Amino acid sequence: MLVPPPTFEVPSQPDDPRLGKLLGRDCSEQDARLVFVGFPADVGVRRNGGRPGAAAGPDAIRQAFARLTPDPRRPLAFSDLMRQTLDLGNIACSDDLEADQQALADAIAPHLARRAIVIVLGGGHETALGHFLGYVTSGMPIAILNWDAHADVRPLGPAGGHSGSPFRQALEHPSRLCRGYTVCGLNPTSVAKAHLDFIAERGGRALFHDDVSPFAVDQVFQDLTADTLVTFDLDAVESVFAPGVSAPAVAGLNVHLWLHAAVSAGRSPHVRSLDLVELNPSLDQDGRTARLAARTLWEFCRGLLDRKS
Repeated sequence: MLVPPPTFEVPSQPDDPRLGKLLGRDCSEQDARLVFVGFPADVGVRRNGGRPGAAAGPDAIRQAFARLTPDPRRPLAFSDLMRQTLDLGNIACSDDLEADQQALADAIAPHLARRAIVIVLGGGHETALGHFLGYVTSGMPIAILNWDAHADVRPLGPAGGHSGSPFRQALEHPSRLCRGYTVCGLNPTSVAKAHLDFIAERGGRALFHDDVSPFAVDQVFQDLTADTLVTFDLDAVESVFAPGVSAPAVAGLNVHLWLHAAVSAGRSPHVRSLDLVELNPSLDQDGRTARLAARTLWEFCRGLLDRKS
């Protein structure tokens, strides 16, 4: 079940429009070009021993995004995209993570099937498995590109899947619809060799944060050859820019590289959907991480304006 998204007071004027006043004004659920869905869950974070609070992430991202302006360099095109963007609201999450992940899959599957661009707002990184299951529900093969300090291919725990296991679960899913896994931004102090071996054995690719350059970002997206789910875990970013996450990074990605990856994801015709996860508002100093999350979505949307197909 979906709960309608919250409404926010947005200071918008005719000569200074804000995104929150534009969203969904020219579309229906059946013809929206871009679809937002929130997954307010952190059961998987708690199962993984992380700091709870990411369940409040989707609405904090929405609030920060609503206050942004269209790109003044392309105001009409950006505003038109926002008018064709529909926020479906939040999955009504419970403590049954597996049922909630399937509910997310069921909510986004029809939009994936009609080739809309889907953006899932997390939630912990367990969000990504529900996102992947949307493709399973639609019977669609998909590759995964993860921007993250962690590989998130840990074995399942006693309670089942968690925020550190979604990509193991996708790679081992009996549907065999996960057609590849790449992770970029790994922090060497947070990744076991066994996890790298697991990825390599399945033909995947891993880049550490100090291997990520503007050229490397471009190359990663140029190398995409199939439909791809992109997932952005905010803990990949240097903690001074992203303090409000479940597991903050020391010596993480430079924020400009992160945003370059976001706009590149928007430009790539192979990127079919995106999720943005691990914002923990209860730990977010001055709302910095929420603003970074909103800017990440903004850059992705800016990239969509350049998409050729």
